[in-house]
Amino acid sequence: MKKILLPFLIVLISYNTAAQEDDATTQRVITTGVPFLLIAGDARSAGMGDIGVTTSADAFSQQWNPAKYAFAISKQGVGVTYTPYLSKLVNDIFLGNLTYYNRLNERSAVGASFRYFSNGEIELRETAEQQPLLVKPNELMFDVSYSLRLSERFSMGIAGRYIRSDLKLQSAIADASAANSFAVDVAGYYQSEEIPYNDFDGRWRAGFNISNVGPKLKYDETGQENNLPTNLALGGGFDFILDQYSKIGVSAEVNKLLVPTPSDSNNDGVIDREDDYYNESFFSGIFSSFGDAPNGFSEELKEFTWALGAEYWYQDVFAFRMGYFNESEDKGFRKFLSLGAGFRYTAINIDISYLFSTSKVRSPLEGTLRFGLTFNFGDEYDEY
Repeated sequence: MKKILLPFLIVLISYNTAAQEDDATTQRVITTGVPFLLIAGDARSAGMGDIGVTTSADAFSQQWNPAKYAFAISKQGVGVTYTPYLSKLVNDIFLGNLTYYNRLNERSAVGASFRYFSNGEIELRETAEQQPLLVKPNELMFDVSYSLRLSERFSMGIAGRYIRSDLKLQSAIADASAANSFAVDVAGYYQSEEIPYNDFDGRWRAGFNISNVGPKLKYDETGQENNLPTNLALGGGFDFILDQYSKIGVSAEVNKLLVPTPSDSNNDGVIDREDDYYNESFFSGIFSSFGDAPNGFSEELKEFTWALGAEYWYQDVFAFRMGYFNESEDKGFRKFLSLGAGFRYTAINIDISYLFSTSKVRSPLEGTLRFGLTFNFGDEYDEY
C-alpha cells in the first residue's frame, strides 16, 4: 500500500530518547534501537502477557530462553508466525518470524531463527505533483543457539545474533547506510520432576535470560549511536497437573532493560549528546543501569516490568491462555491484557492471541490477531 511518510514517523518515534528536564515529575522513558527484538514473536507467549522465559519448551524458545530447547519433547520443530503492526493505521507493517530447533540427544540441542520487521512502503516527494520515490525501510536479525543440560533438571544456553537495521533515508542524509551489529544471549532453565501433592501433581519451573548484549548501532559517522535492547528476564512458574486430561500452568516474569537511564549529567537543561548517558559504552551501561536513575532506588524499581500468565491444556489438544503485562506510567505506561488459544493435532500446533490495552497509552498491537503455526517431528523424549 502506498502512503505518506506519517506512519513511518510514528514507528520511528519509539527509537528516539525523550530529551526532557530532570525533575521529579519527568518521565525518563528508556528507548533503544531495534525495539522489534522485544516484540513477542509468537502467539503462545503473546497470549500470556509476553511471558516466555519460564514456560515449557516449544519451537519459539529461541527468543525467550534458548536453554529450554534441552527440555523439548519433540526431537525437531519448525515454527512460523506473522504479526501485523499498527494494523489500525496501515496494512503493510508487520513482524515475521521463522524458527527451528533440533534436539541432538538427551543433553543438548541447537536452534536458529530469522526475524524480519517491515516498516511498509513509504512515498517520498517534495510536491503533490512530483513522482514519488518509494522506499521500504526494514530491520532483520538472524541467530543460532546451543543449549546443554548441566544436570538432569537444569540447562544453560547461549545464542549469537546478527542484527541489521535499514531505516535511514538516502534523500535526507547522503551517507546514510544500514546499521549492523551483533549480540549474544546467556540463558538458564530449571524444570523439576513431577511432584505428587494431596489432590494433584505439580512441577516447578524457573528461568533467566540476559539477551541482546552487544555493540551499539550507528547509521552514519556523525549520527548518534543507539543502544541495543539489552534485557534481563527472570521468571518462575508451576504446573498444576490435575489429572490425565487437565493441566494448568501459571507463570510470573520480571524484565529490566540493561540500558542507562536518560539523565542531564552536565546540568545544561537538556539531555543530548554532551551527556554521559550517550557516551557510555554498552558494556559499562549494563552495570550502571542498576543504579543510575536520577531519583534513586524508587525510580530504578519503576524500570522493571512484570507480567503474569496462565495456560490451560485439555488432553494436550486444546489450550486456553491469558496474561497481564504491567509497566510504570513514568517508564512507558504499557499495560495490557491478552488472551490466546491453541490447538494441537498430531504434529501440528496452531496458536492465536489478542491484546487489549488497559492504559491511556494504546499498544501498536491493539486489536491485532496474531497467528502461529508449529510443526513438530521426529522421536519424542520422555521429560515427565
